[in-house]
Amino acid sequence: MTPPVADVTLAVRFSKRMRAVDLIRKKRDSGELSREEINFLVSGYTRGDIPDYQMAAWLMAVWIRGMNRSELAALTEVMLHSGEVLNHSEILGKKVDKHSTGGIGDKTSLILAPIVAAGGLTVPMISGRGLGHTGGTLDKLEAIPGFNVNLPLGEFRRVLRQCGMGLIGQTAEIAPADKKIYALRDVTSTVENIGLICASIMSKKLAEGIDALVLDVKTGSGAFMKKEEDSIRLAEVMVETGQRMGKKVVALITGMDQPLGRMAGHSNEVVESIEVLRGRGPADLRDLSLDLSSWMFYLGERTKTVEEGRRLAETMIATGQALEKFRQGVRLQGGDERIIDEPERLPIARLNYHVASSGSGFITGTNCEGFGIALAMLGGGREKKEDKIDHGVGLEFHKRIGDRVEGGEPLATIHYNSDAKLAEAKTLIASSYFVGDEAPQEKRPLVRRIVGA
Repeated sequence: MTPPVADVTLAVRFSKRMRAVDLIRKKRDSGELSREEINFLVSGYTRGDIPDYQMAAWLMAVWIRGMNRSELAALTEVMLHSGEVLNHSEILGKKVDKHSTGGIGDKTSLILAPIVAAGGLTVPMISGRGLGHTGGTLDKLEAIPGFNVNLPLGEFRRVLRQCGMGLIGQTAEIAPADKKIYALRDVTSTVENIGLICASIMSKKLAEGIDALVLDVKTGSGAFMKKEEDSIRLAEVMVETGQRMGKKVVALITGMDQPLGRMAGHSNEVVESIEVLRGRGPADLRDLSLDLSSWMFYLGERTKTVEEGRRLAETMIATGQALEKFRQGVRLQGGDERIIDEPERLPIARLNYHVASSGSGFITGTNCEGFGIALAMLGGGREKKEDKIDHGVGLEFHKRIGDRVEGGEPLATIHYNSDAKLAEAKTLIASSYFVGDEAPQEKRPLVRRIVGA
């Protein structure tokens, strides 16, 4: 059908008036972009009409100048509707997901998805790859031989119906604008911006067809938001955005002043996740996975209280149901389920190096981001968006904040395959531990605050 003349005239006027360079300048000079202008930029970039270098310039202008709530709502909506919004109405029950803003050793998705699916909810999880200094769920899953994170939507729905959980990457149909912009942000130092983070996360999550969402917003030296007040602001913006779209949303502000668990690196983190599903593993990782699962059960109306949700999560682990759900999920997505009982089937680094403490005392803190940068240097992350990941590369942390350490005692072990950047990485890791004469007096809880409860 031919559009009305007025609409054609309007479209022509916009097409003549709008140029990417003008919109970059407008944002650079602190101007507010309209929904039409944001749509022009995002849609043009997604189609390939606007090149990487212009979108990178606009992203940097946004990073520096920020966006107001109107611009943020427009960006989220444009990115959401750049592709298909899923509908899982044929699957009975509530659909619930979780998203973390990322950190070092943050592998909770691999743990809570099977816990929550075993407990009776559906978890349609569309995840991302490593961003900046943090690891990505998709990259961890691809350490499992054969695991397919690129399922077509029809296959994704089949897995959800059979298993109650599915973990995939963005398909061409789901928020394609975010997928393309996400990769560009990673390599242009435009990650740590509240508006861009919110639009990226919420456009992707709202496209999943979920009823409720639990957010894990990190704060501290290993997070994108280093200051707690910034993490709280990001959480508030995301909760508000989700609730405005009719979803139940809660955000947990959690500490990332040191790695979560004892392992970082893709194969390492798969192994540690399986340990937690067996009822073992590090206490901090286990407790946070239970906290997040309990909120998912509550928001998904599987339990009447958060406390009841935690008891259900603990039961799913204690009875082995969560581990078996993970096994089923791996099998249905083409992965080698034998890795659950035979972790040596995962990619394993050939070489090890112990990073020793130069002095004695107590660990008073860490520069957690330094660990992520070192991991990327060694091949366990991306420095350019086309880089391939070495899934066997990893770090094993032996000391945590408050621990006593003696001179020469190992702080961490590097698992690596190439020594091209080993010297640089081990220096960075050593300098990322802070040692003092006295242990820190205050031990802060891992969960700092809950937003939107």
